[in-house]
Amino acid sequence: MEESLKLVLKKQGYALTGENSAVKLCHWFRESMLRNRPCYKETFYGIRTHRCIQMTPALNQCTQNCLFCWRYQGFSETYIQNPDDPKTIVEESIKAQRKLISGYGGNSQADKQKYIEAQEPKHVAISLTGEPTLYPYLGELISEYHKRGITTFLVTNGTMPEVLENLDPLPTQLYVTVAAPNEEIYKKLLVPMISKGWERLNRTLDLLPSLDTRKVIRHTLVKNWNMDYIDEYAKLDSKAEPHFIEPKGYVYVGYSRERITMDSMPSHQEIREFSTKLAEKMGYYFSDEREDSRVVLLQREKYIPKIKTD
Repeated sequence: MEESLKLVLKKQGYALTGENSAVKLCHWFRESMLRNRPCYKETFYGIRTHRCIQMTPALNQCTQNCLFCWRYQGFSETYIQNPDDPKTIVEESIKAQRKLISGYGGNSQADKQKYIEAQEPKHVAISLTGEPTLYPYLGELISEYHKRGITTFLVTNGTMPEVLENLDPLPTQLYVTVAAPNEEIYKKLLVPMISKGWERLNRTLDLLPSLDTRKVIRHTLVKNWNMDYIDEYAKLDSKAEPHFIEPKGYVYVGYSRERITMDSMPSHQEIREFSTKLAEKMGYYFSDEREDSRVVLLQREKYIPKIKTD
């Protein structure tokens, strides 16, 4: 990685754990520690926000340049030349997390019990930036986290179906982002850097029912771009048969502000209306919502147990 890019990432709060891997605290960690406001994933799935590492093994590599992505898009690589060792990534990510949260130990407003618990992470979101399925040792990475009693949440754009098909072990929970209802919008909004991206995403959706793990389809909804297509989304979701569907509104933050406007940010009410229509079309339950994150949870079955944290 170029030194100039490393400097940009460090200024943005990334802790580098190798040449192509990193950790960063999310906004909700601070909210949980100081104001007892956890991430919506704690509300929906039971993930303990203060015990969750947000990391990536593919810091500088992706297959898309999504217009709505809040992350820095200084990368142009679709492969990793020198991938970091999975065991080293895991060990360094835990060390980096402890270092990043160390300041809360002396903060009188921080929850002391949560700070103690945060020293021993229980969850990892493999999602920070880049496309993690480009990392060639993803199965080994997931296995190393599982050996330490850490549940894994893999977020992918679905453009590497062959990786998911052969992934062993599978993550505790698999997210696939479906942010376009058709190929035309896919190309304009997600700006693929590889050929046949839409075809590859659909291969992933066809594959999902055969994968023995918890599965989530996330619809990142951008107003005036990709929201008015309930029937087309339902067709895609029906192929995937996910346990959960997350319609989530785009938020006008970070580098996305250089690409699209504030008018592209839907209200939570618009997310609710989209979700209600999709739930009716799919036969899913409207399970939960978090207005502060502009997100709704739909689920296939009436009761699906939350992730165990012990």
